Amino acid sequence: MDDEEREETWNDFRELVNMTAADLEKWLESDASQGVGQHQDGGESTGHASGRRIVAILRADKGGLTDDDYRHMRKVVGYVRRHQAQRPSGDVRNTRWRYSLMNWGHDPLGG
Repeated sequence: MDDEEREETWNDFRELVNMTAADLEKWLESDASQGVGQHQDGGESTGHASGRRIVAILRADKGGLTDDDYRHMRKVVGYVRRHQAQRPSGDVRNTRWRYSLMNWGHDPLGG
């Protein structure tokens, strides 16, 4: 991944991930967070595992991020964009849709 791709990925990620590392970490500890998403064999959901990785990325020094980190950041950007387009009508405050996005670091109500 070249420097231009890294910068574009960084900017997209920082635009869409609107929760702080501390807020996301606290959210991931909640029952609501752990109850949404696709679970493999009763284990941790994909989104919950991604959230833990996002916390680590948010806390890392930008210069120390690896190509694998940037690939994950792209995955996060893609997920958030796809799911934003599927916003349900009405009040989304207590919906699985919002909770799933929050596991990926994006609170559609502003974080």
